[in-house]
Amino acid sequence: MKENSFQDKLQDESINLREQIDSYFKYWPWFLFSVIITLFFSFLYLRYTQPQYKAVATILVKDDRKGNFQSELSSFNDLGLMNTKNNVDNEIEVIKSRSILEKAIKKLNFNVSFFIEGRVKVQEFYEKNPIEVSFFDVKDNFYNIQQSYLIEYSSNQTFELKSSETKSLGIFKYGTIINLFNAKMVITKRPIIEKSEIDPNFSIMMNINKLEQVVQSFRNRVSVVPLSKNSSVVELTLIDPVPQKAQDLLNSIIEIYNQDAIDDNNYISKNTQKFIDERLKFISEELGDVEKLGETFLKSNKLTDIQSNAESFIENSNDFQQELIQTETQIKVVNSMIDYLKNAPKDAIIPNNIVSFDGSVSNTGDLINEYNSLVIQKNRNLTSATEKNLTVVNLNNKIIDMRLNIAENLNRLITTLQIKRGDLEKQENLLSSKISSIPSQGREFKVIDRQQKIKETLYVYLLQKREEIGITLAVTAPNAKIIDSALVSNSPVSPNRNIIKIFALLAGIGIPFIVIFIKDFLDTKVKSRRDVEKVVSIPYLGDIPSSETNDKIIEVHSRSSSAEAIRMIRTNLDFVLSTISDTKCKTIFVTSSIPKEGKTFVSVNLAATIALSSKKVLIIGLDVRNPKLNSYINIPAKGLTNYLARNDQNINDYIVKIDNFEAFYALPSGVIPPNPVELLSSNKIHDLFDELKKEYDYIIVDTPPVSLVTDTLLIAKNADAFIYVIRANYLDKRMLGFIQDLYQEKKLPNLSLVLNDTDLKKSYGYGYGYGYGYGYGYGYGYGVDEEKISWKDKFSFKKK
Repeated sequence: MKENSFQDKLQDESINLREQIDSYFKYWPWFLFSVIITLFFSFLYLRYTQPQYKAVATILVKDDRKGNFQSELSSFNDLGLMNTKNNVDNEIEVIKSRSILEKAIKKLNFNVSFFIEGRVKVQEFYEKNPIEVSFFDVKDNFYNIQQSYLIEYSSNQTFELKSSETKSLGIFKYGTIINLFNAKMVITKRPIIEKSEIDPNFSIMMNINKLEQVVQSFRNRVSVVPLSKNSSVVELTLIDPVPQKAQDLLNSIIEIYNQDAIDDNNYISKNTQKFIDERLKFISEELGDVEKLGETFLKSNKLTDIQSNAESFIENSNDFQQELIQTETQIKVVNSMIDYLKNAPKDAIIPNNIVSFDGSVSNTGDLINEYNSLVIQKNRNLTSATEKNLTVVNLNNKIIDMRLNIAENLNRLITTLQIKRGDLEKQENLLSSKISSIPSQGREFKVIDRQQKIKETLYVYLLQKREEIGITLAVTAPNAKIIDSALVSNSPVSPNRNIIKIFALLAGIGIPFIVIFIKDFLDTKVKSRRDVEKVVSIPYLGDIPSSETNDKIIEVHSRSSSAEAIRMIRTNLDFVLSTISDTKCKTIFVTSSIPKEGKTFVSVNLAATIALSSKKVLIIGLDVRNPKLNSYINIPAKGLTNYLARNDQNINDYIVKIDNFEAFYALPSGVIPPNPVELLSSNKIHDLFDELKKEYDYIIVDTPPVSLVTDTLLIAKNADAFIYVIRANYLDKRMLGFIQDLYQEKKLPNLSLVLNDTDLKKSYGYGYGYGYGYGYGYGYGYGVDEEKISWKDKFSFKKK
């Protein structure tokens, strides 16, 4: 039992899968048509869509966190040339900044674009542009106004310039200065390398775009990303319809970024150089004054060698004097830096490397270097942010704190130097007392000479530092090393032809699939026997397909699918009536849920089919409210209702014989009565059936729909069997529950089902006589009639 159950389950699943496949496969013409249409549109899309090309460049950015350049520049560390701290994340933001991109676009003149209309699409000119346009004396609004001009060929030496409204502005010679309202323009002619690529009689549209829009457009397409977390290698990419344009812009961005980095690195050196130049000018004037004072003193006193008599004392005091001179020099330099720190702006660069720091304040030089780095970092951030930016605010706070620390260190240093100077002066005074015998002139000249030496030492020191700064400016390295210059791929990155075609193919299959799925999902009508059997457990006699002919009654030699289906139902009906003796009359009622389901068609053709087998058959039109029997057979107006309404009538007076049949009779419905329920509930109707059963072998009764009136239920006990007709694509599936209730409550005796008006094209089977239209209890049915189906039916979603 379990094995059989498992096999049945597998068979059901196979049938369900086959049903699902067949339900879509029958619409194959629509799938084919949809695929052709989507592929056609994909061809049009690929034909008219501008291809996009990708340019890629790779650079190495200096990053102290991930490794620095290793070169001979490391030898200049003692000059403070390698103190700037960089990191890849900050540098990426700088490369992507609006200011860098704006400079590159202005340099390449990318806010001006040229287009020519081709046979298929509008093409942008760049490398092969036959003309070259230059602008100068541009006004501020040149970059803020959208302008368009049409440049048309006039002759080999002239061209015509038109406005965007195709209004002629005149004919000009190449190289002539043209005055625009916000700039001056010069158009020159370029030689066309390959004349076949462009018509010499050109007509070019020149668009002068808003700089802000152009910058934003390129900024959205420029990508700057590190290649890995553990390296400072950065990849720059740009996608653009003009390959060479993308390549040139990336190279320009790298060039401008490096130049800005060099300018930033030279900013400190240039400010220091400016400070040294100012100090040299001042010291040189002081030194000249001291030298003149000494010369005047010697001339006025007629002196040549004052120290000859006190040579031994002077030699002993040289060491103290030299150290005192150095101390005085340092005090003056530190005082100069303190004055500069007091008067300079709060974010000005502090000169460095002009004094040596040692002792307790040895970190003053490092503080100055760090302070200068913070100032540069703040200035770079202000290019893309405001003073209220959190990063800028934090940098301002650090700069203020660092400036206070530097001032405190310089004050401590000047105090230390002053103490040292006092000690040296005491030692010198001690020696001076020993040479008191030296004339006063010598003592006075010594003061002058000492001042001269101090000035000379300071002057030489500043000259040395100026040379060091010059070396710094000469050897400043770029911030990014170019690993690979920008290179454009040969094939476009979009549109991807293969992906577009695959998507079009999938869309061509998916669109009809979705439409059919939604259509079937929203359709609540009964379609097939499987829809019926999912809800009801009533015996199933078979299907009746849509008739291919206009015949309302099946003839004896008819071989249509409808005729074969009626014959199969008649055969299956014998199994339903097998409990009734062949000597007795078999009464079969035919009903439905609602009108127009084909119960009259089934009744007439079932009766005709039985009559063709030499059986005496009577068909009764019991649907007295809406009689339809006269639509199939030629019968009089009077009939059953006339007989039931009067007591002195003979039923045989109302029964008529059907033409072309030997034993086929009909009892018409008669005149539509005002009280059908009273007529059908009387005992006379039951007596009538008892009387007729004695005369006929089969009685087929066309009854009213059971869901609308109670007429059928009133006379149901007179039936040996009920055939319940369900019309495919007409009856709502929700009505199947009502039919199942009638079966379970046994209101209609010996009930069985017939599915009418099914579609042969949408059925499934294995040929004539071997389909899935199972009979009651035995599984027989009918197959597809092999008649030619027109191409219109193949492309029709409509079900008959």
